Amino acid sequence: MSDTRQSLADLAALTGQEAPAAPAPAPAAATTDAASTAADEAPVSQSGPPPAPTPLREQIIDKQGRAYATGRRKDAVARVWIKPGSGKITVNGRDQEVYFARPTLRLVINQPFGVAERDGQYDVIATVTGGGLSGQAGAVKHGIAQALTRYEPVLRAPVKAAGFLTRDSRAVERKKYGKAKARRSFQFSKR
Repeated sequence: MSDTRQSLADLAALTGQEAPAAPAPAPAAATTDAASTAADEAPVSQSGPPPAPTPLREQIIDKQGRAYATGRRKDAVARVWIKPGSGKITVNGRDQEVYFARPTLRLVINQPFGVAERDGQYDVIATVTGGGLSGQAGAVKHGIAQALTRYEPVLRAPVKAAGFLTRDSRAVERKKYGKAKARRSFQFSKR
């Protein structure tokens, strides 16, 4: 389903024209010259570009001008706030280069900005708990994507198309009794 779907009444309000109605019946009597020339001079369609689709969702920001979202991945939960800035990302009070030392984890975090073409335009403050570094990076990425669509609802389509708004539900499978791990059996002994 598209977030930019609109009814004909909405389209009429955006273009400033009347909503399309049933065509009026033509008069049975002979038409006058003035009526036919007026009809010929009336514009049939606008020559300008069609109006940009307006998003059906509203911008959700707090009193400090920030957008908030929660991201989750494996056992990690990230609380993320974004606001316009220079592109500084702070995780648990530390810079992203310090907290996520591996470059691949920093790439994961910056993916939503790359898809939305907003690199270096937002400051991010995140607090993340639970899980390991990989799960925490995924949780921050999920939170950034959600917060980005709340600050700029127009970006929802490209971010959703990249799959960043969907919570990755893959998690560690639980251990079962009679097994060494979730599925691994104990070593077989013939005698």
